[in-house]
Amino acid sequence: MILYHGSFAEISRPDLLHSRPNVDFGKGFYTTPIYEQAVKWCGKFKRRGKNGIISHYTFDESAYKDLKVLVFEDYSEAWLDFILACRSGKDSTNYDIVVGGVANDKVFNTVELYYDNLIDKNEAIRRLRYEKPNLQICFRTDVSLNKYLRFERSEQI
Repeated sequence: MILYHGSFAEISRPDLLHSRPNVDFGKGFYTTPIYEQAVKWCGKFKRRGKNGIISHYTFDESAYKDLKVLVFEDYSEAWLDFILACRSGKDSTNYDIVVGGVANDKVFNTVELYYDNLIDKNEAIRRLRYEKPNLQICFRTDVSLNKYLRFERSEQI
Protein backbone atom coordinates (compact mmCIF):
# COMPACT_ATOMS: atom_id res chain seq x y z
CA MET A 1 0.00 0.00 0.00
CA ILE A 2 1.22 3.52 -0.79
CA LEU A 3 0.95 6.04 2.05
CA TYR A 4 1.56 9.79 2.10
CA HIS A 5 2.65 12.32 4.69
CA GLY A 6 2.10 16.04 4.16
CA SER A 7 4.59 18.43 5.77
CA PHE A 8 6.92 21.37 5.08
CA ALA A 9 9.92 19.06 4.64
CA GLU A 10 10.81 15.70 3.19
CA ILE A 11 10.60 13.02 5.88
CA SER A 12 12.86 10.25 4.61
CA ARG A 13 13.42 8.79 8.09
CA PRO A 14 10.23 9.14 10.14
CA ASP A 15 10.70 9.04 13.89
CA LEU A 16 8.66 9.53 17.02
CA LEU A 17 10.94 12.20 18.51
CA HIS A 18 9.32 14.91 16.39
CA SER A 19 5.76 13.75 17.06
CA ARG A 20 3.32 15.86 18.99
CA PRO A 21 1.41 14.38 21.94
CA ASN A 22 -2.30 14.88 22.51
CA VAL A 23 -3.48 14.57 18.90
CA ASP A 24 -6.12 12.26 17.38
CA PHE A 25 -4.42 8.89 17.91
CA GLY A 26 -1.70 10.04 20.27
CA LYS A 27 1.98 10.57 19.65
CA GLY A 28 2.99 8.99 16.36
CA PHE A 29 3.84 9.44 12.71
CA TYR A 30 0.67 10.16 10.72
CA THR A 31 0.13 9.02 7.16
CA THR A 32 -2.81 8.56 4.80
CA PRO A 33 -3.52 6.46 1.72
CA ILE A 34 -5.48 9.43 0.33
CA TYR A 35 -3.20 11.71 -1.68
CA GLU A 36 -5.66 14.65 -1.57
CA GLN A 37 -5.68 14.47 2.21
CA ALA A 38 -1.88 14.77 2.32
CA VAL A 39 -2.19 17.82 0.07
CA LYS A 40 -4.61 19.34 2.62
CA TRP A 41 -2.14 18.61 5.43
CA CYS A 42 0.45 20.61 3.46
CA GLY A 43 -1.96 23.53 3.26
CA LYS A 44 -1.36 24.68 6.83
CA PHE A 45 2.37 24.98 6.12
CA LYS A 46 1.89 26.72 2.79
CA ARG A 47 -0.41 29.28 4.46
CA ARG A 48 2.54 30.10 6.76
CA GLY A 49 4.83 30.67 3.79
CA LYS A 50 6.61 27.32 4.07
CA ASN A 51 7.02 24.57 1.50
CA GLY A 52 4.43 21.87 0.98
CA ILE A 53 6.18 18.51 0.67
CA ILE A 54 4.45 15.16 0.29
CA SER A 55 6.58 12.18 1.24
CA HIS A 56 5.59 8.83 -0.32
CA TYR A 57 6.02 5.49 1.46
CA THR A 58 5.41 1.83 0.84
CA PHE A 59 3.61 0.18 3.75
CA ASP A 60 4.06 -3.54 4.34
CA GLU A 61 0.56 -4.61 5.31
CA SER A 62 1.84 -7.74 7.06
CA ALA A 63 2.05 -5.32 10.00
CA TYR A 64 -1.70 -5.86 10.45
CA LYS A 65 -1.08 -9.45 11.49
CA ASP A 66 2.33 -9.01 13.13
CA LEU A 67 1.67 -5.99 15.36
CA LYS A 68 -0.92 -4.70 17.77
CA VAL A 69 -3.22 -2.66 15.53
CA LEU A 70 -6.45 -0.80 16.31
CA VAL A 71 -8.75 -0.12 13.36
CA PHE A 72 -11.81 2.13 13.45
CA GLU A 73 -14.01 1.36 10.44
CA ASP A 74 -16.10 4.49 10.95
CA TYR A 75 -16.85 7.30 13.38
CA SER A 76 -18.24 5.50 16.40
CA GLU A 77 -18.51 5.75 20.15
CA ALA A 78 -15.25 3.79 20.49
CA TRP A 79 -13.52 6.18 18.03
CA LEU A 80 -14.84 9.21 19.93
CA ASP A 81 -13.70 7.82 23.30
CA PHE A 82 -10.26 7.02 21.91
CA ILE A 83 -9.82 10.46 20.30
CA LEU A 84 -10.80 12.18 23.55
CA ALA A 85 -8.43 10.02 25.61
CA CYS A 86 -5.55 10.75 23.23
CA ARG A 87 -6.25 14.47 22.94
CA SER A 88 -6.46 14.83 26.72
CA GLY A 89 -3.23 12.88 27.32
CA LYS A 90 -5.05 9.98 29.00
CA ASP A 91 -4.34 7.22 26.48
CA SER A 92 -2.55 4.32 28.15
CA THR A 93 -2.87 1.81 25.31
CA ASN A 94 0.12 0.22 23.62
CA TYR A 95 -1.00 -0.07 20.00
CA ASP A 96 1.74 -0.07 17.39
CA ILE A 97 -0.57 1.31 14.70
CA VAL A 98 -3.97 3.02 14.85
CA VAL A 99 -6.12 3.39 11.74
CA GLY A 100 -9.27 5.46 11.42
CA GLY A 101 -11.01 8.67 10.55
CA VAL A 102 -9.47 12.11 10.85
CA ALA A 103 -10.97 14.63 13.22
CA ASN A 104 -11.07 17.35 10.53
CA ASP A 105 -12.56 20.79 11.26
CA LYS A 106 -16.19 19.74 10.93
CA VAL A 107 -15.68 16.52 12.88
CA PHE A 108 -13.55 18.31 15.46
CA ASN A 109 -16.38 20.81 16.07
CA THR A 110 -18.68 17.93 17.02
CA VAL A 111 -15.98 16.40 19.24
CA GLU A 112 -15.48 19.77 20.97
CA LEU A 113 -19.21 20.21 21.56
CA TYR A 114 -19.28 16.80 23.21
CA TYR A 115 -16.08 17.42 25.18
CA ASP A 116 -17.53 20.72 26.49
CA ASN A 117 -20.75 18.92 27.50
CA LEU A 118 -22.84 20.98 25.06
CA ILE A 119 -24.16 17.82 23.40
CA ASP A 120 -24.35 14.28 24.75
CA LYS A 121 -22.52 11.26 23.36
CA ASN A 122 -25.56 9.99 21.44
CA GLU A 123 -25.95 13.33 19.65
CA ALA A 124 -22.23 13.45 18.87
CA ILE A 125 -22.34 9.95 17.34
CA ARG A 126 -25.49 10.83 15.39
CA ARG A 127 -23.76 13.88 13.88
CA LEU A 128 -20.55 11.99 13.12
CA ARG A 129 -22.41 9.28 11.23
CA TYR A 130 -23.17 11.82 8.51
CA GLU A 131 -19.49 12.58 7.98
CA LYS A 132 -17.49 10.62 5.44
CA PRO A 133 -14.31 9.57 7.24
CA ASN A 134 -10.99 10.48 5.79
CA LEU A 135 -8.34 7.98 6.72
CA GLN A 136 -5.18 8.31 8.75
CA ILE A 137 -2.73 5.62 9.75
CA CYS A 138 -0.71 6.49 12.84
CA PHE A 139 2.55 4.63 13.48
CA ARG A 140 3.06 4.79 17.25
CA THR A 141 6.13 2.61 17.81
CA ASP A 142 9.64 2.46 16.40
CA VAL A 143 9.15 -1.13 15.22
CA SER A 144 6.08 -0.15 13.20
CA LEU A 145 8.01 2.66 11.52
CA ASN A 146 11.34 0.95 10.97
CA LYS A 147 10.15 -2.48 9.86
CA TYR A 148 6.93 -1.78 7.95
CA LEU A 149 7.22 1.71 6.41
CA ARG A 150 9.72 2.43 3.62
CA PHE A 151 10.38 5.88 2.19
CA GLU A 152 10.12 6.02 -1.61
CA ARG A 153 10.32 9.66 -2.65
CA SER A 154 8.98 13.15 -2.00
CA GLU A 155 7.51 15.93 -4.07
CA GLN A 156 6.97 19.62 -3.55
CA ILE A 157 3.46 20.87 -4.21
